[in-house]
Amino acid sequence: MDTLYATATPTVVAPGDAKARRFLDHLMARVGVDGLVAALRHPELLTLVRLHAAEVRDSVAFDAVTVEPVALADYAAEILADGMRTGRLLPTEPGEVDWREAEWYLLRLVAVCAVAAESDCL
Repeated sequence: MDTLYATATPTVVAPGDAKARRFLDHLMARVGVDGLVAALRHPELLTLVRLHAAEVRDSVAFDAVTVEPVALADYAAEILADGMRTGRLLPTEPGEVDWREAEWYLLRLVAVCAVAAESDCL
């Protein structure tokens, strides 16, 4: 099983569509599910996640529409690497994050998960 981590060079550890999908699936399990559930419960958080998702799409969409799993996974790895460089790690336990007070990088990762789900990248 691939571990979820980022390297100093923002790329998914093992490139390829299937591995990118596993990476995104693992990210969904770590932050996406809890973050998206919280967003559905809190309209202001949902608005923030939607804004982040729009920025994610703008950054990774191939032809302004198509989102590829590898590009999305690489983008998420870059966010993870930036977080790690500043001492910000993913939560280790469900319910550990107060999503209404979540830091930017966690909201961006939740948005990556939302885009992955809507783009059939999981």
